[in-house]
Amino acid sequence: MEISMNEEYLARARTKVDDVRLFINGVSKRAVQLAKGWRRLVPSPPNDERTCLDIALLEVAEERVIITQGDDSYASDKE
Repeated sequence: MEISMNEEYLARARTKVDDVRLFINGVSKRAVQLAKGWRRLVPSPPNDERTCLDIALLEVAEERVIITQGDDSYASDKE
């Protein structure tokens, strides 16, 4: 199974979190939340075909989701 992601979103999001492990865990947890039906924090057109992983990366890149050490919750500073 191949998982593809938007390289631009990945590059932008990666600059927001210094620790690679923290970044991977935080983005994957957010992608799971989105897959379970949690509300998106970025605008989405009705027929949006982006993956939950792409949406999670975009949320981090736009600082809608802040990933911090030891924090299982996600902060949205621009709702």
